[in-house]
Amino acid sequence: MRRSHVTIDLGAVRHNARVLADLLGRSELWAVVKADGYGHGALDVARAALDGGATALCVATVGEGLALRTELPAVRIVVLGPTRPEDDALARDASLELTVHDERLPDGVRVHLKLDTGMGRWGLSELPVPGPSVVGLMTHFATADGDRAFLEEQFERFQRATSAYSGIFLRHAANSAAALARPETRLDAARCGIALYGIDPFGENAARHGLRPALRWESHVAQVRTLAPGESTGYGREFVASETTRIGVVPVGYADGFRRDLTGTEVLVEGTPARVVGAVSMDALAVLLDGRVDVGSPVTLVGPGLTLESHARAAGTIAYELACGIRPVPGRSTRVAIGG
Repeated sequence: MRRSHVTIDLGAVRHNARVLADLLGRSELWAVVKADGYGHGALDVARAALDGGATALCVATVGEGLALRTELPAVRIVVLGPTRPEDDALARDASLELTVHDERLPDGVRVHLKLDTGMGRWGLSELPVPGPSVVGLMTHFATADGDRAFLEEQFERFQRATSAYSGIFLRHAANSAAALARPETRLDAARCGIALYGIDPFGENAARHGLRPALRWESHVAQVRTLAPGESTGYGREFVASETTRIGVVPVGYADGFRRDLTGTEVLVEGTPARVVGAVSMDALAVLLDGRVDVGSPVTLVGPGLTLESHARAAGTIAYELACGIRPVPGRSTRVAIGG
């Protein structure tokens, strides 16, 4: 028996793609499926997103693109990350499109020139005159989910550099947050990742955008213990009972993607909220129990009423990071896609 089970609702992904495609109108939806589809399964998500209206897929590496190309021979696949000269032939043979971040121009490959307008990471400081292999011009927003003034500054710089090429090359800048909140940034295409998975890029509630979470993560209570006053659970004795306290031990830990800094968040035990206490270990976590709970009782780690956004707030991080960290581990957990 697996210790935990991840279910990916491809119907939700398909729905989210339709919502985004409708929102974008004349702009294309490009589905970002890097990092194994943000931990949701790149190929399954890619197919569902394409069914929902996406017209292209975006990945981080040539290797990710090649893995998709085997199963999706006719789909536009854009590699967003930097590449090396030895990647060029692989990309050319697989009809992948590459992103140019510096002076090196890949040989014989369709490319997108990336202008760094303020992200301060990958990208060209100035836009060169596009050559014959160029099919797109792009940038990446640093603060689409927050600092509106800086986003406007980035977008204005991109517009100044690329407006003369409107209608000649595909221009794309918007990520999920910009696509949802800043219509003027949608241009010819928007590269949507986190929203595709039904996670709010603003860290609130994706339902307000009409999006549905695709990931559900479940386990069970493997042991029930009663702590006397002064007794503790877990490494470091971070939780010490002040009174007689019942806890449930769940066989999931940071090896499965339930991070140590999620202590204090809540999960659902038989549908009832239960607080995670003590240090999360590699293979287990403990929850406070209220009422009768038996060994084998179901535990929802992520699911209806229990979002990755809420866990992210408890951990002081973003839902993107949590989603990417939930991975099936042989002998420990499984991931199953439904609604395909």
